[in-house]
Amino acid sequence: MSRISKKSVVENPTTAPYTYVTNNRKNMNKKKYTVKLPEEMEGGVYSNAISVHINNGECVLDFAYSLPNTSEATLKVVSRINMSHRTAESLMTLLSNAMLDYKNKNKNA
Repeated sequence: MSRISKKSVVENPTTAPYTYVTNNRKNMNKKKYTVKLPEEMEGGVYSNAISVHINNGECVLDFAYSLPNTSEATLKVVSRINMSHRTAESLMTLLSNAMLDYKNKNKNA
């Protein structure tokens, strides 16, 4: 299994290709991948809520949108991501580093 981490934060994810560096257990050489975002996914989906479910084999992230003007609090799941524990740990590190980079770049803005 490969462990993928983002090499750098992409300023405009709809126009720039993503560059990843992966360390494969079998091959310790770093490989670079360019991932092209399909046109139908360029707009993304909006999410203002997330739910995390973890079991012995995987981690499941449900991204949802809180529906306004409803009698009951209602969340509409807009995307579900299933991943291994190892990938989830990589995601935590990647997201933490990306947020720190963003905050450091925008301290005085």
